[in-house]
Amino acid sequence: MSVRLFDTLMRKQRDFVPLRTGAVSMYVCGATVQGLPHIGHVRSSLNYDVLRRWMAREGYDVTLVRNVTDIDDKILRKAADAGRPWWEWAATHERAFSAAYSALGCLPASLEPRATGHVTQMVTYIERLIDGGHAYAARGDVYFAVRTFPGYGQLSGQKPDDVAQGEGELPGKRDPLDFTLWKAAKPGEPAWPTPWGEGRPGWHLECSAMATAYLGPEFDLHGGGLDLVFPHHENERAQSQAAGDPFARYWLHNAWVTMGGEKMSKSLGNTLSIDALLQRVRGVELRYYLVGPHYRSAIEYSDAALSEAVAAYRRIESFVHRLGERVGAPGIADRVPAEFAAALDDDLGTPGGLAVVHTTVREGNAALDKGDHEAALAAGEAVRAMTAVLGVDPLDAQWRTSSTGDEAALGALTALVEELLERRLAARKAKDFAEADAVRDRLLAAGISVEDGADGPTWSLKNN
Repeated sequence: MSVRLFDTLMRKQRDFVPLRTGAVSMYVCGATVQGLPHIGHVRSSLNYDVLRRWMAREGYDVTLVRNVTDIDDKILRKAADAGRPWWEWAATHERAFSAAYSALGCLPASLEPRATGHVTQMVTYIERLIDGGHAYAARGDVYFAVRTFPGYGQLSGQKPDDVAQGEGELPGKRDPLDFTLWKAAKPGEPAWPTPWGEGRPGWHLECSAMATAYLGPEFDLHGGGLDLVFPHHENERAQSQAAGDPFARYWLHNAWVTMGGEKMSKSLGNTLSIDALLQRVRGVELRYYLVGPHYRSAIEYSDAALSEAVAAYRRIESFVHRLGERVGAPGIADRVPAEFAAALDDDLGTPGGLAVVHTTVREGNAALDKGDHEAALAAGEAVRAMTAVLGVDPLDAQWRTSSTGDEAALGALTALVEELLERRLAARKAKDFAEADAVRDRLLAAGISVEDGADGPTWSLKNN
């Protein structure tokens, strides 16, 4: 089965056929580095990191470009409010995003270009648009003439007359529908020289210039959050194709992380920073929570949902460590189970993929209990292969040390707890409830809580 992905432009799943055989070119809209990252920010990068890993597992040579918007109205305003240089403000928060990506196991992008480093390419793009009759200069600003591009609105499914760019009334703009490519310099703001006067780039222009600079005029996949469909991606597509570039062949969009039904954003004041959450759970557990749901499904954040994800991940981790204690650390299987591959091929179906992971964990635990070490080891190797695709392989070097303690100590604790849970289960089957209660009390005294679920008992440290 070939990989099928939901294309926002076509509004349906399509077989993925790369532009160049054996290679995948991806552009993902990265951060506007105006503040500290929260889980709503990083979800997008994690989703496309899983897609990248799956494409690589399928044998593709993947190039992933993820930009950094380091010049923007919000950056300038927040830096000014803080009394700090805009470039220092941007650089500080760019480092915070890089640290968050690393803490959650994102593979480094092939390239992370900054907007401020590509003004030359942007000026060239504007010149092409003006020469083609798709843009015009006015009072030092440059605007894209939307009505000159017949396909405008196709990506977002909107009629041009029904949309607003959100830019307000601007002098020199011929049509309220037009959007800004270049902003004339204002006193005290950073500016670059151009044929139309000094100024700085508009947001939408940045990505067209950087994507085509590194991936060429046509490339495979363009990804980003659902909130970017309009106006950002609609405008990217319009200006790029008006300039003569075919641009992205597939458009992918991940859903939001919400709280109380509202998109997580700084303006709503309902953010959860990565640093704060990593004081409560490990990076691998937070990653599991964010990549588990389908990328096109919204995640409604709650502490309970995060705790459930942590418990689910620890069942996987517990099996792998238990196998290592009894048989030896499993390697990574050359192939993933067919059911897992089918789930990931079906529009990156991580929920179905995780269902296969947990089924394999249960089968592996059952094999261990029966003393069938060969079957248990095969299950462990399959689990590692699948979790590697999701970026949560318990034995990956990324997760051997973490903010919550030494991985070896965690492994030893896991093995001990599993042994005690087995004794408790055996005692309950034998109706030796005194022994079962004694084991439970021993676990509680050690600060370990146990819950009995349909898939067997799960445990967690009380201080988590």
